[in-house]
Formats: sequence, structure tokens, C-alpha cells
Amino acid sequence: MRILTDIPDEDIRKLDALAAQLKKSRAATIRDAVALYLVQNDTGNDWIQRYAGLWKDRTDIPDGVDYQRAMREDRRPYEDT
Repeated sequence: MRILTDIPDEDIRKLDALAAQLKKSRAATIRDAVALYLVQNDTGNDWIQRYAGLWKDRTDIPDGVDYQRAMREDRRPYEDT
């Protein structure tokens, strides 16, 4: 569905800058913003639903399974105990 809305020029400039940074279209950026707004303001969702996937695009956080395997490398195998 299409909608028509008035957005201040300054907000459009910021939106376009963000869209360029994210390598997305203005429309895709607006859709993402609306979806995020609806999730954040839906009082029926619990915190797990609201924050699931929050860090999915972070590259500075290592993979959890790789971290667990690295932590366990120094342990003796269960057969040796």
C-alpha cells in the first residue's frame, strides 16, 4: 500500500544520508523505520520479541559457538575423567 505524508526537509536530508550510508533506498529506509517504530511501541510484545536479532548485523561480536569451542579447548575429554 502506498501512503502520502509530509516530512520536513531537514528530516529528508538526514534520511537520505542514512539511506546512502546503509546502501538502501529512501523507501526501504522508511519501511525499516516504520517497522522498528511499531515493534518498539507494541506493548503486547515481550522483551525477547522486541530485541531478537538486535545485534545480527554486528561484526565486532564473535560467533557464540566459536567462543564456546575456544573456551572448551583446554578441557580434558570426558572419557579421561
